[in-house]
Amino acid sequence: MKAKDTNVLRLLSASGSHFVVPIYQRDYSWTLVECSQLWKDILAVGSGDDTTSHFVGSIVYVGPSSSPVTGMDSLLVIDGQQRLTTVMLLLEAISRAIGNSEPVAGFSAAKLRARYLLNAHEDGNNRYKLVLNDKDRETFNALVDQAPLPVHRSERVVKNFEFLERQVTALGDDVEQLCTGLGRLAVVDVALDHKQDNPQLIFESLNSTGKRLTPSDMIRNYVLMGLEPADQTALWKDYWRPMEILFGQGPYAEEFNKFMRHYLTFRTGEIPNVSAVYEAFKGFSGRRQREGYTTESQVADVRQFAEHYCVMARLKSAPEPRLESAFRDLREFKVDVSFPFLLEMYDDYVNDRLSSEDFLGILRLIESYVFRRAICSIPTNSLNKTFTNLGRSVDKNRYFDSVCEQFMALPSYRRFPRDDEFGREIVTRDLYNFPRRLYWLRRLENHDRKDPISMAEYSVEHIMPQNENLSEPWKRALGEDDWQRVHAQYLHTIGNLTLTAYNAEMGDSPFVKKRDMDGGYAQSHLRLNDGLESIDVWNENAIKNRADQLASRALTVWSRPSTKYADGSKPNPVGSTEGKQVDDFEFLGRGGIARTLFEELRVEILAMDPCVTEELLKRYIAYKAETNFVDVVPQAAGLQLTLNMSFADLDDPRGLATDVTGVGRWGNGDIAMRLTELDQLPYVVGLVRQSLERQLADWDLLPSETSVFADDLEIAD
Repeated sequence: MKAKDTNVLRLLSASGSHFVVPIYQRDYSWTLVECSQLWKDILAVGSGDDTTSHFVGSIVYVGPSSSPVTGMDSLLVIDGQQRLTTVMLLLEAISRAIGNSEPVAGFSAAKLRARYLLNAHEDGNNRYKLVLNDKDRETFNALVDQAPLPVHRSERVVKNFEFLERQVTALGDDVEQLCTGLGRLAVVDVALDHKQDNPQLIFESLNSTGKRLTPSDMIRNYVLMGLEPADQTALWKDYWRPMEILFGQGPYAEEFNKFMRHYLTFRTGEIPNVSAVYEAFKGFSGRRQREGYTTESQVADVRQFAEHYCVMARLKSAPEPRLESAFRDLREFKVDVSFPFLLEMYDDYVNDRLSSEDFLGILRLIESYVFRRAICSIPTNSLNKTFTNLGRSVDKNRYFDSVCEQFMALPSYRRFPRDDEFGREIVTRDLYNFPRRLYWLRRLENHDRKDPISMAEYSVEHIMPQNENLSEPWKRALGEDDWQRVHAQYLHTIGNLTLTAYNAEMGDSPFVKKRDMDGGYAQSHLRLNDGLESIDVWNENAIKNRADQLASRALTVWSRPSTKYADGSKPNPVGSTEGKQVDDFEFLGRGGIARTLFEELRVEILAMDPCVTEELLKRYIAYKAETNFVDVVPQAAGLQLTLNMSFADLDDPRGLATDVTGVGRWGNGDIAMRLTELDQLPYVVGLVRQSLERQLADWDLLPSETSVFADDLEIAD
């Protein structure tokens, strides 16, 4: 490596200087923000004699080497292309503004172009001092040649040039400060020897200044930088560039970063941190190389799964309408944590290892699983690991049945909510303020319809109006003495919500008027409004009856695998006390201190978190989140508790707990304690809570994944 201080103009004017941006580098990406800052810096450094230079960073390049773009010895830019490109756009803008005049020595159009923009005696791409990548090159060359812009132009290059041109024009003839400032832009000229230096390591260390590279930029550079130029070009054209086009110019960086995280999770079984995707890819790629995979085979695999992702993320159409519809419904949940499993399934589908019918069934199963859990307010802490691990346990010789069995076997707060649980919650839940409320209304309406209804022309309608100041007819219908309770309890529930194209016309009108008006419930062709035409009074009973009907339909729309998929070796479903009651325990049945302590303790434990469930076993009562976190053994003089955590991790200043590692006992865990007095209860509850929190912490998601419905839709009523 050779490094020296210089300035930008001296670097560009060096004899034979010819900078080429390699194909693996990102596109020109400076925005008006960066251009404006550079402009201000140039004017500032050119404003006084006391300032001799302004440092703008380093220009790092490998060379000389034969460029696949130009065919001549070139300097391959590793870092600094954004600064170089912007300075050269500014030089072009100045040359156009000053023309044949020379307001400052050395600054005329002819001299600027001959010294800094063009190699006058070369042809083709060789004549340009800077050769950009495919996307930006034609536009940049046209500007330097003062030729018409291409049809498919680089918008970033054009916008930044137009901005700089306006700034120069605004100066009029007073360009001395600008030209002086340009001559004072200092850089570090870093020349690498491609035979001795490692450009990738240097590139990574430099990625802390200027506009930071995204993981997609870093990964592309890592894959291509170490190859010979001809191999770089081949892989970029055959695999990487088509993949960029697939993602689209706008969403490429963001969507590719998401995809790569899911791809690595699928391939490695480990979920990389959002901020460590590049490091995770490097580790994965290194392991694959040691296993004998070539760079080309790795890139081909990435591209193949990128195509799968683009179908599921709706950047590309699905091959079957029913699959497209299922993907759309899943996307509404923003359950990105399911993509590692979906990537594997989609690959099996396109390679005929999974039938389209079974694939569709599994997609709908995932949708039901996520929606039911959201309705039942089950924490999402474990969803990322649930989907990551799901694919590993599937028997692909009996794909659909095996997936059903895996879902049915999920324990505790990873469980697939039962029909009774889901049916109970969906009739009482506030579904109007539920994120993506049009989703569940659309699914209820269109399930098994051959002529699906578009939601574009409909809005959510409260049959009983939202207005707290109800009219007298509404008060009479709901009950003169009870209308306020009914209104508060049922307003936003499923029984009182429907769809209509006549929301404004209906307003707060009495029910009968809403029913019989033009376009009213009686004339509606929506299934959601079936039966409303025969109702005369909209009251609590009518709302409850309709809620029960819609809940019954919901059990079909968001179905649960049938009981034939249940694993007979498993205990009763989580939370079930079937076949055993609390009084079946001998000491609890007798009453006394054990019964009193248990009843108080039980209330405290079940109130710790919605995910906590209770299971009555032969000798003890187990309380679970993911697995048992505390087991309670009733005894004659109190309760014996075992905590399922390491004794060393327990904060127990009173020394109530005992390390029972390796000691025979009922229950699970390495910590035992006795509860014999009510006065001990608050302290013991605190110890139990530590065990629960330890278990929940092991299943925590990253902040961006803690809610299935992270974003609300703004939909007017």
